[in-house]
Amino acid sequence: MNTDRRLFVCVNQKSGVGEAVAKALKKEVKHQGLKKQVVDGHKQRTQIQTCDCLDLCRQCKKGHGAALIVYPEGTVYGNVRPADAAELVAEHLGRGHALKRLLIDE
Repeated sequence: MNTDRRLFVCVNQKSGVGEAVAKALKKEVKHQGLKKQVVDGHKQRTQIQTCDCLDLCRQCKKGHGAALIVYPEGTVYGNVRPADAAELVAEHLGRGHALKRLLIDE
């Protein structure tokens, strides 16, 4: 059973904030011990990947952050900044709770 998680971070912004968000998320996943773990008896890896576009530009332009999607859940976040990484990792990946203030309703 594959329980791996992937976070896809859009890096198509002019400001380059997506790259900074991806770097901060990678650091936090490792720091919080969530890169590799065992969940319900299954190994789970968490990977942070960048992508050119998530087709969420309208949402991204509402703030100065990046958009990202967490799979396999399909949770979509917008206006994510590097400073949000610790809270996002702890809440969503650590506790399994969506970070409501950054959620995007599609």
